Amino acid sequence: MTGIPLSEARSQLPDIVNKVAYGNKHIILTRRGKKVAAIVSIEELELIEAIEDRIDLEDARKAIKDIQKQGSISWKKVKAELGL
Repeated sequence: MTGIPLSEARSQLPDIVNKVAYGNKHIILTRRGKKVAAIVSIEELELIEAIEDRIDLEDARKAIKDIQKQGSISWKKVKAELGL
């Protein structure tokens, strides 16, 4: 992955986008030497989002199984226990 200061990236944005979109590059943007953001292709972003969606779905299925095993409590009871 290539790192570039944000101040330089502003003037090089068209070249950076081309490297990412067509050259399978990842660009790390830095500020004061610290990594602050990354520029990736749309395909990679879509892959990341698909992975996140799959993880969310697995978590939701696990939560449903837990509720089926252990039951649930009402929102009214939760609020009462929290003093709301």
